[in-house]
Amino acid sequence: MKNCYDRDMRRKSHLGKHCGKMGRGYIVDDTVEVYLSKLCEQQSDNVTGLVIGQSSTQRDIVVMVCRTPPRDEPLVGTGKCLDKEWISEHARQVSRMLPGGLFVLGVFVIIDADNKDTLASLRQLAFAVQCLIVSERLWNSEDDEVIDWLTLHINPKSRKLSCRTFNIKDPKSLAKPADWKYQSGVCSSWSTITCSLNVDLLVALRDNRACSKTMENCLKEGLKVWARQIENAVCLIEGIPLPDDAELTAGQKRNMRQMLTAQLLVAPEQQHRLRDVVQQCGGSLSVRGSIHSRAYLHNNKPKAKLAERLLKRDVISTMVTRVQMLLDEFLPVENEGKGVRKKKQGTEQFCLPHRVFCPAKVSGTLCVCDHQFNDEDPSEVIDRLKEMLDIDTEDQDLDTKQEIVAEIIGSGQPPEATAENVEEQKPKRSNYIGVAMGTAAALLATAVSMFYLNDI
Repeated sequence: MKNCYDRDMRRKSHLGKHCGKMGRGYIVDDTVEVYLSKLCEQQSDNVTGLVIGQSSTQRDIVVMVCRTPPRDEPLVGTGKCLDKEWISEHARQVSRMLPGGLFVLGVFVIIDADNKDTLASLRQLAFAVQCLIVSERLWNSEDDEVIDWLTLHINPKSRKLSCRTFNIKDPKSLAKPADWKYQSGVCSSWSTITCSLNVDLLVALRDNRACSKTMENCLKEGLKVWARQIENAVCLIEGIPLPDDAELTAGQKRNMRQMLTAQLLVAPEQQHRLRDVVQQCGGSLSVRGSIHSRAYLHNNKPKAKLAERLLKRDVISTMVTRVQMLLDEFLPVENEGKGVRKKKQGTEQFCLPHRVFCPAKVSGTLCVCDHQFNDEDPSEVIDRLKEMLDIDTEDQDLDTKQEIVAEIIGSGQPPEATAENVEEQKPKRSNYIGVAMGTAAALLATAVSMFYLNDI
């Protein structure tokens, strides 16, 4: 489609038509129109993908869309049927690559088929995708959150667009029409809030810790406890606690980019500290280090409550993602995970992947992220960004400075004390839970978490 940014052409474009007069309204960055137009020009039976943006009670913003990567071996006999399993897995991977404030809002399909026939398939796909994404979340939903899930159907020949939403909490909900409006400069002036958080998580393992499934369950339970601590943490923005309804952009010029720094003051889990429990344990898992977190907020008078919520969820999500990635590597073949090194008899150390940021395919400050293992080359991150988000990038575009790569220190000479690694010189500590808890050796990396497995 030529001259996609011309207003007159956009008014005539089917891709820019409103989808209905009722229901939710989506403000869409005009780069999305260019991307969808290119997909429509492809000669393919059907193209599916994800819609990414930010939802609120005030408005819904779409910042980008990305197509589903093709299977290496396409399923036989699917025809124009949607591959729910493959698309859902793609959505799960993409969700891990989105920082705070950006979420998968729905799905789209470009297919030459009747809208009525496609709507039923899109409905099933929307619920399957949302269910898999939610299964990895450890944070609790709030009562005021948006529960509408977007489905978008585009006919590649007529360019007619049909936009509908479903109540994702109600499997029997009916489709509601929604507005889809393109607008320039949607991503030009978002506020960014960042936070660095020290992590010190210790989880007891049962006697049958040799069972990988038991170890995974124990770690997930420990992460749930830690996630509750994060949700209950006190948030300081620019060093002060702000009322929930305080505007972050108060006193700022309109459409100005704002960079804010936050601190999370995490209190111990009192319930578990005070409870007198004796349990038989076979070892311990320790996750320690520091992580970088960030959240983006659209500059439509963002409130402190929303900023705190999005930042905390990003902290939880990036932590869960790193641990799950390591479990995916470690559990299938124990002792052959990435970054494994024996420190002493009965103790193993693992480096969790560190976070790498990359500009999203829109103008402005918005970034997506990936989690890179120590032994991975930047080209692997670039390949994943292309495959999962359809983003073309180069080495110099990757922001690797937010987290310093963790290193496993051997028994040789200790590293020189610097401002960055001074905390690594802290002595090891012993932790006892019940009567048979092993001691987890602690190595605190300055900017990325570590994972320890210890026997007794």
